[in-house]
Amino acid sequence: MISFVIFLLALFILSIVFQLFRRRMYFDDAGKFRAISIWRPVVVLILAILITIINPIDMERIDAGHVGIKVSNIGDNRGVGKTEYVTGWVFYNAWISRIYEFPIHQQHIDFEEADIVTRGGFRATIKPSFNYSINAGNVADMFQNLRVGVKEMELGWLKNAIIGSVNDVANRYTVDSIFNHREEFEASIVKECNKRVSQWFNVSQLRTNIIPPKEISESIVAKTRAIQEVQVAENQRQVAIAEAERKIAEARGDSAQAVIQASGRAEAIKREQLSLTPLYIEYVKIQKWSGQVPTTVAGGNSGFLIQLPKD
Repeated sequence: MISFVIFLLALFILSIVFQLFRRRMYFDDAGKFRAISIWRPVVVLILAILITIINPIDMERIDAGHVGIKVSNIGDNRGVGKTEYVTGWVFYNAWISRIYEFPIHQQHIDFEEADIVTRGGFRATIKPSFNYSINAGNVADMFQNLRVGVKEMELGWLKNAIIGSVNDVANRYTVDSIFNHREEFEASIVKECNKRVSQWFNVSQLRTNIIPPKEISESIVAKTRAIQEVQVAENQRQVAIAEAERKIAEARGDSAQAVIQASGRAEAIKREQLSLTPLYIEYVKIQKWSGQVPTTVAGGNSGFLIQLPKD
């Protein structure tokens, strides 16, 4: 866009300088066209194109949510002595100035895998991901010290700070404690990292995505399985104790019930015995008598004879 505007402007100015808008430049007094005059428009066109190509004027737009700085390439103090903050559309001379644009909203980064050393000398693999934001008021100071754009800064200085923080914190933890206290481990890394970068950045929501060595993974799995087996055995022991106590309670209940029943029967017998007086026994006999007198009181083969009286 800016190049097209410069081309039109250069073409207009050169046309005035070479008097391309005057009729007498192309026709003689008799009105005859001068063929030789055709070189002027060609020269003007070539010069306009050259000016457009080599012109140092450029234009750039600073987007919302970003901070732009205009850095003088010929200034002192490593070019930051004449740094100024810019916003919106910015026109500048590309030969002596340069525009850098830095986002101040949250940015997400995923780094590639890297090795770290945990406490005890065990190696592990991490693939960190995190969010960061730039402190808007310190952009110029950050540029003076880092002297790079956003992408170069992410893959250079910031990456080294993150990996260094992860390594230093990992040296305080054993491998199994890292996986048993993952949240505490990563919170410690964020705290350590912000100590190092808080002048220019704020790091948050870091995830190490740590992967232990194969032998450590197997050891952790075996340890976890052993703990689970102990827990299962303990649960079974508790169940057995509860079952035994239940059976004891049932046995005690059955015994108590038997004692109560036996005591009741004994009391009933005792009361029956007390009530069996001779008069009550005779009464029971009378109640059960059918009213018939026995014809004999001797057995069938006793040989007992009854002598009847004679008339």
